[in-house]
Amino acid sequence: MPELPEVETTCRGLAPHLSGRRIEAVRIRDGRLRWPVASQVATQPCGQSILSVTRRAKYLLINLDNGTIIIHLGMSGSLRLISGNEPPRTHDHVEIELDNGLVLRLHDPRRFGSVHFTNVDPLRHRLLAALGVEPLSEAFTAKRLKQHAVGRRIAVKNFIMDSKVVVGVGNIYASESLFLAGIHPTRPAQRIALQRYEGLVASIREVLSKAIAQGGTTLRDFVNGAGEPGYFAQSLRVYGRAQRPCTICSHPITSRVVAQRNTFFCVHCQR
Repeated sequence: MPELPEVETTCRGLAPHLSGRRIEAVRIRDGRLRWPVASQVATQPCGQSILSVTRRAKYLLINLDNGTIIIHLGMSGSLRLISGNEPPRTHDHVEIELDNGLVLRLHDPRRFGSVHFTNVDPLRHRLLAALGVEPLSEAFTAKRLKQHAVGRRIAVKNFIMDSKVVVGVGNIYASESLFLAGIHPTRPAQRIALQRYEGLVASIREVLSKAIAQGGTTLRDFVNGAGEPGYFAQSLRVYGRAQRPCTICSHPITSRVVAQRNTFFCVHCQR
């Protein structure tokens, strides 16, 4: 599933090619995504220029003269910028034609992605309004995490994956960050000291930054805007490495289901 690094990689890859271009047409080939694609997606952006391409959490924002196209890649979605002469593939559901003949296509085999249009502040959109802090922003601090953790008995792994607390820390990156911080994933959030949260904040920043630098983590479906996979999977220390030796102590990595998600950790290094 595309997470924050994958969406950021896509955003950075597409921005130089989309910014300044004019949208000639939007075609909805099959609008049966997570939410049905509204007809205004095909009409409102036409003739408008693209001012910028940005990201909020796992949403890609194509900012126009008057309005914003909001795209979520879902479980298996990807965006590719290609020649308009290239025939659409199965599961190419929405395409945006630019004034230079290129086409941006949303490919989504599982149909869990979504495309929306709003002509007001996109951060007030119902899908974005209640989202938590960005993990790579200055607002993401240990003090903020500690405040949100007061009275929270849930496992810290679930806590940092709560998008109302902090966005974009998906299952893979949560496991990797907790390992780097030396924190056991099932430890209750309220029982973690401020100093340990400081280490966790630093670890989350480091893991996400490295993942972005390597183009994200491709385990099955993700490709970036150029159709290329991400390579962070080669740097994973615990995720998907059950029974393989820990890179620090050589103790076998443990795998356990926590809140219906596969969780990987080292019982020796994480407390």
